[in-house]
Amino acid sequence: MTNITIRQLRYFESLVRHGHFGRAAEACAVSQPALSVQIKELEENLGGPLFERLPRKVLLTTLGRHLETRARDILKSVDDLGDLARAGQETLAGQLRLGVIPTIAPYLLPQVIHGLTQTLPAVDVHIRETMTPTLIQELTGGGIDAAIVALPISEPSLIEAPLFDEAFVLVRPIADGNKPLPNRQSLREMKLLLLEEGHCFRDQALSFCAIQPGTARETLDATSLATLVQMVGSGVGVTLIPEIAIGVETRSAQVAITPFTAPQPSRTIGLIWRRSSPLTKQFEQIAQIVKQAGETVLSAQRILPVH
Repeated sequence: MTNITIRQLRYFESLVRHGHFGRAAEACAVSQPALSVQIKELEENLGGPLFERLPRKVLLTTLGRHLETRARDILKSVDDLGDLARAGQETLAGQLRLGVIPTIAPYLLPQVIHGLTQTLPAVDVHIRETMTPTLIQELTGGGIDAAIVALPISEPSLIEAPLFDEAFVLVRPIADGNKPLPNRQSLREMKLLLLEEGHCFRDQALSFCAIQPGTARETLDATSLATLVQMVGSGVGVTLIPEIAIGVETRSAQVAITPFTAPQPSRTIGLIWRRSSPLTKQFEQIAQIVKQAGETVLSAQRILPVH
């Protein structure tokens, strides 16, 4: 029992999160055999298997489930001690584990990384891109330090810092670009293409169109905005995308972009972090870097109503 190490617990937590030895090893930046050895030693120290090994995934055993909560609490305490030491530094240094949702990451991250590199050169940024529920779980559990998400989150244990607002725009086949802008009722009757379940942007689009989940006439549940836009360019239907994605996603697609009239559908992008973190001052500085990055990206592609 005395031979259990923090490294083993981190590998264990990663394997729980990814459910696969290869992906867990990649996330920990180690080889799969090295991770497997540490997991095996942890199991020997605890006196039983922590995982049920299946051909393409692993499942927690009863012993593994008992360890899961305790391991995360231990790792969170260790991380908090590290944050406490970093809080006393003049500028943030060391590893920054930053989460970001997929409908923001490809468009904002290049500018964010540039800003962090210029302003905080001693920071080693590690990016975690996934959907909001997973980011919240990992943030509250200590797996990441902060996350860029759509607000509000309304989680009492997290601080929310609003950064910038962006509108949603209508994407339709280029042949329909001169048609009148459809109202919400008309959108409900169209083939509205949406992201798959779990994306907060899907829920926001449904809310704007006043469509109950499960009742939309969509013909595609996509994993990315790029897929949605390309399908619209093929004449399949229409979709909504956030303003920040216009430049990247529509430059090679045969689509028309039309802003909505007031009140425009929109979302607020913000940075969230644990209320208990001693690095609040440093995260507020990072929030300003992300805010400036967002404003820079949006100002480069603001569009006027064209149809």
